[in-house]
Amino acid sequence: FEGLFRMIVEQQVSVIAAAAIWKRVVEGLDGAVTADVVLAHDIETLRSFGLSRPKALYAHEIARAQTEGRVDFDHLERLDDVEATAALVAIKGVGLWTAETFLMFCDGRADVFPAGDIALQEALRWADRLEERPSTKATYARAEAWAPHRSVAAHLLWGWYGGVKRGDIQLEAAEAIAEKRGAAAS
Repeated sequence: FEGLFRMIVEQQVSVIAAAAIWKRVVEGLDGAVTADVVLAHDIETLRSFGLSRPKALYAHEIARAQTEGRVDFDHLERLDDVEATAALVAIKGVGLWTAETFLMFCDGRADVFPAGDIALQEALRWADRLEERPSTKATYARAEAWAPHRSVAAHLLWGWYGGVKRGDIQLEAAEAIAEKRGAAAS
C-alpha cells in the first residue's frame, strides 16, 4: 500500500517536490502509512500534508481498494506483468505510469518499462538522435529490444537523463563517442 500511495504522490511533480510532500505525509500520519490510517484521515487533513485534492482522493481510493479486497498486494506478486498492471489501473487514480513504476520499484519487476515517462522519452530522443521526443507508443516499441530486462534499461536511461540534466554528462560528448563507434564499425 505504502509504495503505491507514494507513486501517487510522485505523479506529475518534480523529484524534489515529491520528496518534500512525501515527508510531510509520513510525518502527518505519524509514520504509519497504512490503508487504515489513511482512511482515518479526511481529505482536508491529507491535503494539509501537501497533497492536491485529487491525490488525497486517490489515496483514499487505493486505501479502500485494499481494505475492501479489490487489490491484494501479496497476491499481486503472483500475477504476470500484464495482469498486475490491469489490477492496479482498475483502481481510480492509478494510471499506467503509476502502475508500471510501482511494479518496477516496489514489486521488483525486471521487465516493465514505463514508456509514458517524459524523462525516458527524452533520453530515448537523445540516444536515437531524434528531432522530437518519441510518443508513448513509439517508446514502448523501442523498449521491446530490451525484453526481458526493460526495467534495467529504464534505470540506465533515467540515470543518463539525470546525468545530462545535472551537467555531469555532456550530450555532445556522448554523441561524439557514438559517432566514433559507428565509424569504427564501418
